[in-house]
Amino acid sequence: MGTVKEAVDVEVPLHMAYNQWTQFEEFPNFMEGVDEVRQLDDRHNHWTTSIGGVRREFDTEIVDQLPDDRITWRSVGGDTQQRGSVRFERLDDTHTRVELVMEVEPSGVAEQSADALGLIDRRVKGDLRRFKDYVEGEGGATGGWRGRIRPEDPGTPL
Repeated sequence: MGTVKEAVDVEVPLHMAYNQWTQFEEFPNFMEGVDEVRQLDDRHNHWTTSIGGVRREFDTEIVDQLPDDRITWRSVGGDTQQRGSVRFERLDDTHTRVELVMEVEPSGVAEQSADALGLIDRRVKGDLRRFKDYVEGEGGATGGWRGRIRPEDPGTPL
C-alpha cells in the first residue's frame, strides 16, 4: 500500500475549512477524477471515479470524525482499497493548514503504473490546491456537519 501525504494552507478560518470538507458531495468540484460522491448516511459515502480511463465505484466509511480537527475513513467492500485521514490545524484567525494522508492499494495495471510514476501524489497535491481555490473562492463554506463519529475499533484510524 502506497502512502501519500500532502498539505495546503488555506486563507479561511479553521471552522470554515473543516465545514467545507464535510460537504462530500461537493468533492467533484475540486477533485480530479471524482465524478460523484453520494452521502448515504453520517458514516458512509458512495464514490464514482474515472481515473486513467478506469471507472470505479466504491464505498467509504468514516471511522473517526472530530469537528475542527480530523476526519478518518476507509474503503469498505469493492476493489478499491484505501484509508486516510485529513487533519485541520489553526494557523491564526484566518488561516488553516489542511493535511491529507492516504494509503492506497493500486489495483490493476493502469493504477499500479500511475502509482509508480508518482501520478497519485501529483493528483492529491492538485486536489488540495483546487480545494484551496474552492474554499477561498466560495466566500464561506457551502454547508457543514459538526457531528462526532467515534471509532468502533481503536486500531482502525491512521
